[in-house]
Amino acid sequence: MSSVSVDHLVVAAATLADGVAWCERTLGVTPGPGGKHPLFGTHNRVLKIESEAFALAYLEVIAIDPEAPPPGRASWFGLDALDLSAGPRLIHWVARSTLLDMHRWGLINIGLQPGEPVAASRDTPQGLLSWQILVRDDGALRCGGALPTLIQWQGRHPAEAMPDSGVVLKSLALSGVPPRAAEVLRLRGITLSSAPGPALQAVLSTPRGDVTLTSSSPTA
Repeated sequence: MSSVSVDHLVVAAATLADGVAWCERTLGVTPGPGGKHPLFGTHNRVLKIESEAFALAYLEVIAIDPEAPPPGRASWFGLDALDLSAGPRLIHWVARSTLLDMHRWGLINIGLQPGEPVAASRDTPQGLLSWQILVRDDGALRCGGALPTLIQWQGRHPAEAMPDSGVVLKSLALSGVPPRAAEVLRLRGITLSSAPGPALQAVLSTPRGDVTLTSSSPTA
């Protein structure tokens, strides 16, 4: 079975302004422009974090868009149920697949429901970005956010047009991913653990030095 790749890390914020300020304070950079997701009532800012080990990887700061009409469904990544009063934080990661349906059924066959495929898109100065992403009806994250949401891009990848940010993803560690799920996804370049600890831990090289983000709090 084909393996998946790290596509992007997801940092949730109560507002996009909060997320930008967090990036500047924590990582020492200002995220680039993102866009709006009308289907889910969210908007984002993004920055490239790719490395030799994690090609075309980026970091997404995402928040509920106060100008968007109610989407009539649970938001992706459980954003509408998160308590972000303590500030923005790493909550999840998205894995890139070239065989989305195969990976989806692989997870279903071991008792994990990764969600239904949803077609989404957003406009950019370089043209339309289009993708399919698996989204659960309840918006819930599995394994504390360690089990990735799966995405398959249609055409170009957004990181191809992102300038270098000065931030690089050095490592990603996950805790709590079931071994059979790891086998289905054939996770590469990622440290897996069954020991107690944060569901996600990402180490980034930044203009402020190495920064460790966890699914509970960041530390420099």
